[in-house]
Amino acid sequence: MQLQYTPRQQAFRAEVREWLASNLLEKPLLTLEGEEGFHQHVEWERKLAQGNWGMVTWPTSYGGRGLDLIEWLIFEEEYWGAGAPLRVNQNGIFLLGPTIMEYGTEEQKARFLTPMAAGEKIWAQAWSEPGAGSDMAAIKTTAYRDGDHYVINGQKTWSSRASFADWGFGLFRTEEGSHRHKGLSFILFDLNAPGVTRRPIRQLHGNPGFAELFFDEVRVPVENRLAGEGEGWKVAMATAGFERGLMLRSPGRFQAAAKRLVELFRRYEHDAAPSAREAVAKAWMESQAYAYNTYAVAAKIMAGGSIGAEASLNKIFWSELDRAMHRTAMHLLGAAAELQHFADGSANDWLEGYIFSLSGPIYAGSNEIQRNITAERLLGMPRVGAG
Repeated sequence: MQLQYTPRQQAFRAEVREWLASNLLEKPLLTLEGEEGFHQHVEWERKLAQGNWGMVTWPTSYGGRGLDLIEWLIFEEEYWGAGAPLRVNQNGIFLLGPTIMEYGTEEQKARFLTPMAAGEKIWAQAWSEPGAGSDMAAIKTTAYRDGDHYVINGQKTWSSRASFADWGFGLFRTEEGSHRHKGLSFILFDLNAPGVTRRPIRQLHGNPGFAELFFDEVRVPVENRLAGEGEGWKVAMATAGFERGLMLRSPGRFQAAAKRLVELFRRYEHDAAPSAREAVAKAWMESQAYAYNTYAVAAKIMAGGSIGAEASLNKIFWSELDRAMHRTAMHLLGAAAELQHFADGSANDWLEGYIFSLSGPIYAGSNEIQRNITAERLLGMPRVGAG
């Protein structure tokens, strides 16, 4: 199968490629999960914004280019193919941004989207709590109404980017005595507000990519709530759809990794196990299959369709593809690669990527839950225990 691009799309691809070639730094940035690297990535986000590349699908009035999803996919292919840095504001531009587009007021769009696209405000995702990870409906952190403010008390954990980010978004229980999906509201909050305490969570490599958040009488304006009070579950499910669907993990990311995997295989082929060639070929084919499927989904959305429970199937595919590619790379590199420190060098890039890939079947909703959703909502199978 071969995709055919219009002259406009080809010209856009050339523009992206030329800008990246002229603006990418020669030396890779430090990991964004450490404080110094985080701020390096923030500067990169601002440089992207200067070129008007912050989020190309957004309207020009919010710092975008007003482009369609096909052009976004082209941008992503060039971005990852050039070896550009990870997007430190991905929680904002890929998850919260589309949610604000769908549920935010005009005032909220003007207030939050433009600084987001410009890299001026970096966002953390604050959903999980102790006892409420994959089961978000078990959330207990409260936000009671006091005039034109909510007062938040409780705890969030595994909040991505929260160690150094500026703002966070999360679900809070705003109706006393409510249970499960009822009585939840989607609220945006300043991470530097009085009463917010951050406790960084160190990962295997020592950097705090996540944090625990503690709320002690934190006052947040009611105008920071998306949609109506008690409608948070609906809003959060839309955000989860963006996380599992097109935005968070574009095919360009996996196509670039598959290309690097092929290059790695060529370097280590003489010592590779007989099964390695098949594993590398399978990874390359699946990255291409994921790209073709994503183009089809993008075309469907552009024609007025939507992506629903299919996002769960999408998430299972890219998370398992990512894990398989990095596992294959580690087999090619051999056991010695696991002993190397996290410093510059391709072996260490693969090692860090491998460790992160192990979390893929967990974050964005565990794959076990996504398989249940796929079985029930796409295949029409009965729930276990259903009468």
